Amino acid sequence: MAATALFAFAQGGSTQPGAVNYVEGAVTLNGQNLTAKSVGSVQVEPGQILQTGQGKAEVLLTPGIFVRLDDNSALAMTSNSLTNTAIQLQRGRALMEVDLIEKENHVVVAENGATVQVEKKGVYQLDANTPSVQVFDGKLAVTVNDRTIDLGKGKQLVIASGAKLKPQSFDTHQGGELYAWSKLRSEYMAEANLSSARTIVVNNPGWYGTGWYWNPWFDSWAFVPGAGYFYNPFGFGFYSPAFYAYSYPGFYGFRGGYGIRPGHVGYGYGFRGGVRAATPAPAFRSAGGFAAAHSAGFAGGHFGGRR
Repeated sequence: MAATALFAFAQGGSTQPGAVNYVEGAVTLNGQNLTAKSVGSVQVEPGQILQTGQGKAEVLLTPGIFVRLDDNSALAMTSNSLTNTAIQLQRGRALMEVDLIEKENHVVVAENGATVQVEKKGVYQLDANTPSVQVFDGKLAVTVNDRTIDLGKGKQLVIASGAKLKPQSFDTHQGGELYAWSKLRSEYMAEANLSSARTIVVNNPGWYGTGWYWNPWFDSWAFVPGAGYFYNPFGFGFYSPAFYAYSYPGFYGFRGGYGIRPGHVGYGYGFRGGVRAATPAPAFRSAGGFAAAHSAGFAGGHFGGRR
């Protein structure tokens, strides 16, 4: 299995903003039905429309940003550049989870004539049916008719035609069904990150810093940060391989050329397999569990290879 996964990594392939990462129920891309088997190979390209009936879908934008589409909703990709990522919510609702946004990233959503720009990590819900924007956490800049309004945590803005552009407070604890579904998906993605960080350390298939890495155990792309460890806005943790190796679940030996040692970068040390004093990690949802993650390879890279 490890050889197969490493071969897939070597063969390359890529993902970019617009990659479909999860589907359930009725989902189409430009009228073509998508299924779970579509994940990892389907991209929403500029000009294409992703639609749901009685179903939901998860789409990746820049590394660390997820967009989740509710039932009976439609999303169009406008631009899939890493430095200029733009989508349009045409109908229905979408929730955006932003775990990481770099200063070079320009991520915007068009809705009902308004332009919504992501300013900080957070959780944001957009509704095109009753045009509005809600900030559960983070900060947005909403531009309507050349007027820009900053929205912070616990604020919402109605952007329907003729509405007064005045932010109002709302109860962030009343997220609704899409919020609950997105939180569950976020937990799965945190588990996929843990699995991927561990496998990169143990099997050393290659690591290229912050990016989306294909995880065959979860049949999805996993977000792997380039350094450190942090909690996302839903409260789930994401590890970089370097942090995982030295801090959790035990100590891993190193040698080679990745240039990482405790507290330092660039000193000529690298990953090798084998675990010293390893402690079982918390359970995570995968086909093979803890042992499988140590024996299986991991296909991925910074916008890296799929199976």
